[in-house]
Amino acid sequence: MLPWQDREAYTQLMQRSIESYLLHTSALHTTFSDRGIPDTLGYARLIALREHDLIQDILAACRQYRYASVVFLAPPWKEIYETDRERKQNFAESERTFEQITEVYGECGYELLELPRMTPAARARFILHQIKSL
Repeated sequence: MLPWQDREAYTQLMQRSIESYLLHTSALHTTFSDRGIPDTLGYARLIALREHDLIQDILAACRQYRYASVVFLAPPWKEIYETDRERKQNFAESERTFEQITEVYGECGYELLELPRMTPAARARFILHQIKSL
C-alpha cells in the first residue's frame, strides 16, 4: 500500500515499525532502521490525521519503544532529489516531511544529528565516527 492510495491505512501499516523494533531489539550489534516508530507520528501529523485513538496509540508506542538516544537524519538534498515509481513526493513535500519528522523526534527526546551532504562513503564514515564517540 502506498501513501497516496489511502493515507490513513498507510499510517496504520506504518505501525509495523513496532514489529521490526521487537524483532531487532535483542540484537547484539548496532542496528540501523530506515524508519522508526516516531516517523509514524510525523506522517500522521503531516497528513493531518484526525483519528484520535490511532494518534494516542502511536504516541504510546513512541514512549514505550525507544531507540538509541541519537538519531541520524538525512535532510532533503535538492541536487540529488528524484522521484520514481515508489517515491512520489515532490521536493517541497519532502522538505515538509523532514521538518515534521525532525520536530517529532525532538519532542520524543532524541538527540538529532543531521547527516552532512557528502558522498555515501563519507556519510558512512561520519556515522561510524559518531557511534564511536557515544
